[in-house]
Amino acid sequence: MKILLDFFPILLFFAAYKFYGIYVGTGVLMAATVLQMATIYAIDRRLQTMHKITLALVLVFGALTLALHDERFIKWKPTVLYAAMAVALAFALWALKKNFLQILLGSQLSLPPRVWHRLNLAWIAYCAFMAALNGYVAALYSTEDWVNFKLWGYAFPLVFILGQGIYISRYLQGEDSAGRPSGGSGR
Repeated sequence: MKILLDFFPILLFFAAYKFYGIYVGTGVLMAATVLQMATIYAIDRRLQTMHKITLALVLVFGALTLALHDERFIKWKPTVLYAAMAVALAFALWALKKNFLQILLGSQLSLPPRVWHRLNLAWIAYCAFMAALNGYVAALYSTEDWVNFKLWGYAFPLVFILGQGIYISRYLQGEDSAGRPSGGSGR
């Protein structure tokens, strides 16, 4: 259910774009994102900061796209989002000496500090890469190509998240068959 909820707006955007064009697709994306966030709020009784930022960017860049009848705004929204994430994570790490990933996820995952540091660096690199890649496609390719990239480009975050899961799995505490912590490898 969660994975369907994550892909709900982009799938509806893609379908609306294919049948009705970028402007209807943008309106559908905006509405679907509001519905997605309302559903997340109904389930979790809160929205995480990333949800709020995503919603704000979709609504602002979508509104600009529709009001100015200029598709460049919606095409550049992912670049702005990823670049902002990379800058925020890097600034927090190097200027504030804080690991935002650990702050956000530390209550859910118990990992050694060096693993949190590596994950943060990986997220910075990933977000910078995705910002550059989307910017490249948005600037140099047609809207049709960009929409196709958006749909099929979801392989990048899936591979990235899967890679992270594999990486951190060795550091997670497991439970034995009696439900007791089995201890971690401590690597």
